[in-house]
Amino acid sequence: MAVQEILGLLIVASGGWFVWDSLKAREAANAAMRHACETQGLLFLNDTVALRSVWPVRNDEGHLRMRRVYDFEYSDTGHDRRKGSITMVADSVSSLNIGPRSMPEKTLQ
Repeated sequence: MAVQEILGLLIVASGGWFVWDSLKAREAANAAMRHACETQGLLFLNDTVALRSVWPVRNDEGHLRMRRVYDFEYSDTGHDRRKGSITMVADSVSSLNIGPRSMPEKTLQ
């Protein structure tokens, strides 16, 4: 087998791994957002997250992992759209940002 063929196979295998790993991380982010929205009484709009960035980072043990930041939209009243983000390192949640929300009128009185 020629060097070009081996290099081509490595590139294809790396691309396949990256796609598979990205899908796994996205599904974990979707599940985490569904759970977070359910526990806080929010509506997870479109029922999906959108990839904002991918970057290699080191986890707590020093291993190289991919950090993916996803954006999503949610609603607290059903009549508005608010933005939030979730950061995944590999397939675990690193941080979750649900932006400022308006308080229901009955709690302000």
